[in-house]
Amino acid sequence: MARHIDILEHPQTAIEVATATLAEGLPIGLPTETVYGLAADATNPAAIARIYETKGRPRFNPLICHMSDLAMAERYAVFDPISRKLAEAFWPGPLTLVLPLRSDSGIHPLATAGLDTVGIRVPQGFAGNLIRAFDRPLAAPSANTSGKISATSADHVDDDLGERITLILDAGASVVGVESTIVKVEDGEIRLLRPGGLAASEIERVAGRALKRKKKASAAIEAPGMMASHYAPGAAVRLDATEVSANETLIRFGTPDIAGIEKAVAVLDLSANGDLSEAAANLFDFMKRADATGAATIAFSHIPDEGLGEAINDRLRRAAAPRE
Repeated sequence: MARHIDILEHPQTAIEVATATLAEGLPIGLPTETVYGLAADATNPAAIARIYETKGRPRFNPLICHMSDLAMAERYAVFDPISRKLAEAFWPGPLTLVLPLRSDSGIHPLATAGLDTVGIRVPQGFAGNLIRAFDRPLAAPSANTSGKISATSADHVDDDLGERITLILDAGASVVGVESTIVKVEDGEIRLLRPGGLAASEIERVAGRALKRKKKASAAIEAPGMMASHYAPGAAVRLDATEVSANETLIRFGTPDIAGIEKAVAVLDLSANGDLSEAAANLFDFMKRADATGAATIAFSHIPDEGLGEAINDRLRRAAAPRE
């Protein structure tokens, strides 16, 4: 079983044990403000291979590489003016920028799935301090079995991957609760590859231009979180529910009127007050709780597709997609 270290009570021990574990080429459970990551040395092919093996993740699906700050990121990737402006405004924070790799980048091709670009993020708090101490980027997808619900607590990581990794750092519940927003600048346009914990409107405000959203699905995987079926619980998922049937658990937003609510196996409120930030922070934990009720289906009431609602609905549509 994995060793747990509370980073709030033992921050220096956590740094020392984590850097030693990473130096051995072993992945660790790492808390960030978005979700918990399965982190390993992005320059070590054996370490990266262990991420894919631990998660059961397809190797054509690239990994985000986490840096301590913008200066470190510049050692590995080339920044255009718009990307730099966004990095200066939102790092550290829940924004991932897809950038061209430097020709002398030490990031191993396994981490980028062989692409000539890399997704880079600078996380807030402890994760950034650990990367600074390790002085190498950390490849860190979400700490869960591939395609399943992302982890937002150390217990979530332990329940899923605890027998496959040796160390989990515990910082309590993730504050944001959904993965980072991913964008890519091309020919002066900003493409939204994945909505996430930073609202698109905030990016547009700083950039002074609208984000370009894809109009139809593409087979090309340019960044994490783009697979059609993802974030899936064991139960089926049904969206925009206005009624509940027997053997369904209901997850509602803003306490709308739901016909047949008395038939629900259980009822969970993402945010009784209709707060999208609260709903995002609760999303994955509530999906896990709903799955644990044993209901055949998890029904979600309507969630507005605005602000963080865009990221929530993106995760739910992928959770509800047909599974291979």
